Amino acid sequence: MGLNCGIVGLPNVGKSTIFSAVTSAPAEAANYPFCTIDPNVGIVSVPDERLTRIAEIIPPERVVPATVEFVDIAGLVRGASKGEGLGNRFLASIREVGVIAHVVRCFDNPDIVHVNNKIDPKGDIETINIELALADWETVDKRYQKQSKLSRVSKEMQKENEFVLPIYEKLLSALSEGIPARSVITDEDEKKAVYDLHLMTLKPVIYVCNVDEDAICEDNDYVSQVREIAKQENAEVIKICGKIESEIASLESAEERKEFLESVGLSESGLNPLIRAAYRTLGLRTFFTAGKDEDRAWTFREGAKAPECAGVIHTDFEKGFIKAEVYNVEDLFKYGSEQKVKEAGKLRLEGRDYVVKDGDVMFFKFNI
Repeated sequence: MGLNCGIVGLPNVGKSTIFSAVTSAPAEAANYPFCTIDPNVGIVSVPDERLTRIAEIIPPERVVPATVEFVDIAGLVRGASKGEGLGNRFLASIREVGVIAHVVRCFDNPDIVHVNNKIDPKGDIETINIELALADWETVDKRYQKQSKLSRVSKEMQKENEFVLPIYEKLLSALSEGIPARSVITDEDEKKAVYDLHLMTLKPVIYVCNVDEDAICEDNDYVSQVREIAKQENAEVIKICGKIESEIASLESAEERKEFLESVGLSESGLNPLIRAAYRTLGLRTFFTAGKDEDRAWTFREGAKAPECAGVIHTDFEKGFIKAEVYNVEDLFKYGSEQKVKEAGKLRLEGRDYVVKDGDVMFFKFNI
């Protein structure tokens, strides 16, 4: 799975506006479909209050946050699976991302054109799901036809097919009805069996409701529709007002942004929950290193062991890994200094088999 988040949706729902605000790098945006053809890519800092608190306790010369990649993919339309609206290029872009942020228009504005000439979140989501499902159906069908013929090759292949063919059949049945693969493939062994198909509808989804100012604090009917669909798919829902986020992104100083947020009744930008949700949904976690030169958040895949995390910093650290000094960031906040963490017996020495936890503060010992 790619370690990035693709912003997907129908044309003119606010994808490029949100992407520009997220990355603070202007993507081409306009009031007409297919403004974005080639995907825009942006690297985004992950908001993490823990890193700020670490820097207060262990003041460094610089602070470096973790990052995550966002990709702004042009709008899909009905018929994209057959190549409509440059659909083939767009579908190829979606296959390359790890998580889909599905932007859904949840506001009325007669001055902004909707590709279907009406605001219908449920119908918009259905359009995207059907197009991705139809494209996935073709992928699965090709594999099913090829795999079926291999049963005659050997008993080993026959045994393999006894497991995989029913999975393909289940997928074909669901996808033909526009039901995403993630709704029917939930078993880990089944996921491994179809991993190499790179199915778009198997990717996790975050629904992003693009709302107006009135719906920021209280859901409107459009957002309620999206929440109902997301509940059925066990997906997250994030509310964002693209207009407000654009205004925030245009402000130069942190103080100006803080004052603006307070004026509209927000404690933080709506983009922060989206960035954190994308990071988390990708299976990414954070460990920290801290010292007078640098306090830094490092990204690792959930379940990684200490040597692999050492390799995130430098390959030599992994090759020559000996031990890791570890404590959790919550202990630093509790005791107020690294020295007091040590005195409390919370600093540990961990070896090669240690599974790193989100929020660990680490110092690696190595020899090459």
